[in-house]
Amino acid sequence: MLQNYVAYALFFLFQICFIIQLYYIVVVQGKLRGFKSMPAEAGFSEPVSVIICARNEAKNLEQYLPTVLHQNYPNFEVVVVNDCSVDGTYDVLRAFQAKYPQLKVVTINEHPRFKTAKKFAVTLGIKGASNEILLFTDADCEPASQNWISQMVQHYQNPNTQIVLGYSPYKKFGGLLNALIRFETFQTAINYFAFALIGMPYMGVGRNLSYKKSLFFEGKGFASHMHIPSGDDDLFVNQNANSINTAIEISADSHVFTQPKTTWASYWKQKIRHLGASKLYKPQHKVNLTLQATSAIGFYVFFILCLILKVELVVVLAIFGFRFACQLFIYYKPLFKFGYKDLTWILLILDPFYYIYLGSVNIARLFIKKTTWK
Repeated sequence: MLQNYVAYALFFLFQICFIIQLYYIVVVQGKLRGFKSMPAEAGFSEPVSVIICARNEAKNLEQYLPTVLHQNYPNFEVVVVNDCSVDGTYDVLRAFQAKYPQLKVVTINEHPRFKTAKKFAVTLGIKGASNEILLFTDADCEPASQNWISQMVQHYQNPNTQIVLGYSPYKKFGGLLNALIRFETFQTAINYFAFALIGMPYMGVGRNLSYKKSLFFEGKGFASHMHIPSGDDDLFVNQNANSINTAIEISADSHVFTQPKTTWASYWKQKIRHLGASKLYKPQHKVNLTLQATSAIGFYVFFILCLILKVELVVVLAIFGFRFACQLFIYYKPLFKFGYKDLTWILLILDPFYYIYLGSVNIARLFIKKTTWK
């Protein structure tokens, strides 16, 4: 008798997780399925400052900085913050400055008693920028086209816009790790884009993010979270974005590609650092994200337990298949738009693996006190 109660309690919890998952997949993430970016209008030419923070990035700057400097936009500067580099970054930037008058370099020298964090570098880059519209990327990033700037900043034609969220996919290589990294990036992107579309923007990614300089100083920059190494992008958006001042840009020309981690250890360290900022999100965002993740993990856990205990097998399998069908229907177009169509065929494998990994990282983060950005 007790075994029956336990079995049907698990079945009930499985159904609850399923209903919650349907809400986030169909109602929230479904908003992105039919969304289309508008082509940039040629008449918009407000001055833009592109900001890149670089610590020991000489090789990446040599390879990728020209793709930023050669953008097809009439009025922009590129501000590179040389953050305590010791690898020849200074010489690389000096050579570029001789060829490109729109390149400005801000140098931070190593302090003998402490290391500066990325937020300090970003702040100095913003202070050194000449223009109101700021556009951020990283030294190891490559815009998908020469129209990256124009696509991202066209949204400022709307006087209410103060933040533009862009997309930064990882490059494709072989192996499970690369597939997981790209799927995690897709999941993160479809989430923050979709929540922005329903009027609840909660994060952005600093590899492709734009906001106004005045907003940075009105919101006191990173003052409220300067004590943690991460959050120069997502926490700033979380604290300053709202349903009126935030736009999204997902066109192929606006994408910024970057190199993925190549080892599980480096990816683990990166995720530990990134997730550290989420504890400072606004309460309603933390509730939504926690409910979304725990219902997904619970869905898979209770599914397995129901199979083991042979509880309503036909119904359980039907529910599992229906959720997957909904997910495939909602994700299909965004996966193509984001250049990840190859992941469609292994979605059933990547989705549970992603949530297992996400749960593991969150547990591990409880025991790690200190991280660095470089």
